[in-house]
This record gives sequence, C-alpha cells and structure tokens, in this order.
Amino acid sequence: MKSEEIEIDFENSIGPWIGSTIKVIDYYIHEEIKAEKLDLTKEQIIILKNLFFNDGINQNELACLTLRNKSSLTRLLVKMEKKNYIIRKQSKEDKRINNVFITPLGKEMFVQTRPMIKKTMDIMEKDISKKEKQIMISLLKKIQTNFGLTIESL
Repeated sequence: MKSEEIEIDFENSIGPWIGSTIKVIDYYIHEEIKAEKLDLTKEQIIILKNLFFNDGINQNELACLTLRNKSSLTRLLVKMEKKNYIIRKQSKEDKRINNVFITPLGKEMFVQTRPMIKKTMDIMEKDISKKEKQIMISLLKKIQTNFGLTIESL
C-alpha cells in the first residue's frame, strides 16, 4: 500500500516559526552570557530565577516548573551545587523529597543576569505594541492548551 502524499506548508505554519524563534533567542542569550563572562548557562539562570522567587521548592516541583525530567534536573542541580549556587536539603517530613534553596552566591549571580535578561526582553519586544504583545501571549497560551498542557498545569 502506497502512503498518501501529505502536503505541509512549513513557511506559513506556526510551529517552525516558534521553533526558529526559540533558537534565535537561545543563541542571543548564550552570546550575552559569554560577553558578560558569567559562569552560568541559560538553564541555570532559569533554575536560579525559580528559586529566587520560590526558594525551598521541592525538586519534583522544580522539574515541573522548568519542564525538565527528574534525571536531567538532578544533573543540572549537581553542577549548580558544585558552583555553590544552590543547596539541596532532604525534607524532614519525607526523606524521599529534596528541597532546593538558592545560596547567597546564587542570588548574586541571578541579580547579575537581570540587566542581560532585561536587554534581551527589550530587543525581543522592540516595535511590538502592548496590544500585539497581549495577543501573542494569548495565542501562545492557546497553543499550549491545544496540546492539553500549560505551564500552570504541569
């Protein structure tokens, strides 16, 4: 049996545009981190941001918030512990649970990234009106919902 030829208009489809935009943003952030000579990765900045605003969260919740599987998060946290950016403490209530805390050095590193993050957001949102920004956020949320997943539901 011969499979049907399925036509896909990649140029006018949302997915490839979202994917290539993410790659452009990731590249820009990587270059900015290098230029600032920060001993961090984008993934480590995301962990520090989450802990900066939600210190002591358990490791499983952090995995959900950052859309990482438990083993890749564990590897990332081990590297961050070696740099003294975070510490993990076993929960007193449940020994199977580790709570993750940001250290003073981790806070300092996150604060150092804020100008770079602000600059990145400013470039990303240049010439985009507030109304366009709200429409885009709404559309991206709709896409997440179409997949049955949102950051809030994870």
